[in-house]
Amino acid sequence: MLKLTPKFAKECNFCQRSEVLTMADVHDKKTRSYNMSRIKGENTKPEILVRQFLHKNGFRFRLNYSKLPGKPDIVLPKYKTVIFVNGCFWHGHENCKYYVVPNTKTEWWLNKINKTKQRDIVNEQELESLGWKVKVIWECELKTDKRIQTFKDLLLFLKV
Repeated sequence: MLKLTPKFAKECNFCQRSEVLTMADVHDKKTRSYNMSRIKGENTKPEILVRQFLHKNGFRFRLNYSKLPGKPDIVLPKYKTVIFVNGCFWHGHENCKYYVVPNTKTEWWLNKINKTKQRDIVNEQELESLGWKVKVIWECELKTDKRIQTFKDLLLFLKV
């Protein structure tokens, strides 16, 4: 699970036990709830970047096609290819600096993210069994320093 650093551990003077202190959320419950409700599932900035790139390069596609497993973000029927643009946090991108498990409700978040990862695997397998090629682009791969290489890789993937 999580490793606790010494700055978060405090020894109780009364019972001589160590207890873990977690940082308080910077927002109250109402503000946090509002912020979380504003997080979108479609038309995110990373998704729009990929769509703009594909369109400028002459590719035509469908968006969020619900008749395919997993409702892929981008579907290129001509190439029998689907593209998922995954957020690093929501889809649990391993070894990524943007995937940090929250300190509050840790078990709940890990459960939620692990279910999402399992669902992603199942959807990818179903699509491949139907004859579709699957490309996953992570949010961190669309950051300014990696974007050009990611788009080059995408073109190579689509041309093959």
